[in-house]
Amino acid sequence: QVQLAESGGGLVQVGGSLRLSCTASGRFFRRNVMGWYRQAPGKQRELVASISTDGDTNYGDFVKGRFVISRDSTKKTVYLQMNSMEPEDTAVYCCNLRIYGDRLSGDWGQGTRVNVSS
Repeated sequence: QVQLAESGGGLVQVGGSLRLSCTASGRFFRRNVMGWYRQAPGKQRELVASISTDGDTNYGDFVKGRFVISRDSTKKTVYLQMNSMEPEDTAVYCCNLRIYGDRLSGDWGQGTRVNVSS
């Protein structure tokens, strides 16, 4: 079983920056994809960014170059650097880990809240 520990959420002003971290522990496939999804009240969950163990990245259309996702050398921790944040970025951000090439949703963290205010 895998556990995903998330941190870095909080309150930030419009135009500010925030960095989220997610660390995987326990047992999971070596080749995998880790990423961040977000969900605001009344809206569907959407992909923010993801990164595979090979370094391939994928970003949501709304990111528009503002965010950068990366993994450390152990491939167990993923970082999401968020810059130029907007009120629309307010949501609960959840870390996700799935087997590489798997269509299943995989495992989820409990979520960390991000609130962007003017």
